[in-house]
Amino acid sequence: MAEVNTNNDQYNADELEAPEWLNADFIRKVLSQYENEPKLKVLDVKNSPATKKADHYASVMFRTSVDYHTEKGQFFKSLIVKAMPEQEGHKKDMLSESHIFETEIGMYAKVLPEFEKILQQAGDHTKLNANCIYYSLEPRKVLIFEDLLPLGYNLIRNRNATHEEVSCVYAKLATWHAASLKLQNEQPEFLKEFKYGLFEMPNFKNDPFVTTGMAAFLKLLDEKPEFANYRPFFEKMKNNYIQHLEAIMTEYRTNRHPDGYYVLSHGDFHLGNMMYKYNKETGAVDDCMLVDFQICNLSPITIDLIYSLYTLMGPEDRLYNWDKLYEFYFKSLLANLKKIGYKGTYPTLDGFWKQIYRHKYFDFQLVTTFLPLAWAVRTKGFGVIDLIEKEDVRHKTYRIDGYLNDLKVLLPRYEKLGYFDDLQ
Repeated sequence: MAEVNTNNDQYNADELEAPEWLNADFIRKVLSQYENEPKLKVLDVKNSPATKKADHYASVMFRTSVDYHTEKGQFFKSLIVKAMPEQEGHKKDMLSESHIFETEIGMYAKVLPEFEKILQQAGDHTKLNANCIYYSLEPRKVLIFEDLLPLGYNLIRNRNATHEEVSCVYAKLATWHAASLKLQNEQPEFLKEFKYGLFEMPNFKNDPFVTTGMAAFLKLLDEKPEFANYRPFFEKMKNNYIQHLEAIMTEYRTNRHPDGYYVLSHGDFHLGNMMYKYNKETGAVDDCMLVDFQICNLSPITIDLIYSLYTLMGPEDRLYNWDKLYEFYFKSLLANLKKIGYKGTYPTLDGFWKQIYRHKYFDFQLVTTFLPLAWAVRTKGFGVIDLIEKEDVRHKTYRIDGYLNDLKVLLPRYEKLGYFDDLQ
């Protein structure tokens, strides 16, 4: 058995011990195939948790450090091994019947290479993802990537993303979305298999994590006189807002609008799924990289943006710069479409904002359910597993000062934008 880092406090319990199959023989087979070196010999393997508790949920991940020898010499690689959870519990129950590994494998094997081909033909050598060196569905679901950490990329922890960091990742998202629009226009069948978003995950819409947020939010409104004027609006939508949300998330597949804009969404566009590289001299952002493509699916162009408002932006941008960042993304999208020779009908800014408005129920779900949890993770006073699995723990997050301060700006904004008009 390979060594495992066992600093229990920082890591998920199911990542403290690597599975038996993640051993030197398995890694030898992976590397010898990837490098086309049949005589490759593994000299040493060390496994440790790849991420900390707040970084992810929908898999188990290990950092595998490998010393090995080929006919060309002795080498070292740091790998990220991502696998389906094997321990019994909520995580395995939610994910075991899902398509998340099939989706991510399809992204690495088929879609991302095609996106980069489109960009390179236009003279754009943007790198969209880490190199994937191995994937399998049988006998187990596994992906192995080149570790971005030794290449200078890091996650943002213990602070908010800066305006520059959000802008960087929005520019990359616009590049991604533009390539997907071109593919849909020229090869309409190419992306059709990417149809498994959040609401296609087994039991997602019935999970207490999803369904109990509105009741907790209404209880908060009862306790806070300054929010009392908004309670009737949320009371009106409490019984059907999840149905509205499902309609938005599955719109491309179930009720496509002729004036809608649809792209291959990342689907989980939050701060923990971004890695950044900085200029060593100036500290400026040199590059950013998206990771975790497990729920990429064809959906409205708004999905990644609205989601990121609550899970990527810090309070300053969320409250005061959000519209400028949205428009920065949109201008970047148009510039990328022009650069890569998109021949379809171009989105308009007016149409873009109308779609943002039409999908306001996504905002309502995020502000009542996800935003308090995002604040809880930020405070480091809550465990991610407890937040997802324990209702009493989630209820405590609605009293966090940062969340309450957000509501003082967000609720009046919704009213000013007309989000409470014509509620169903």
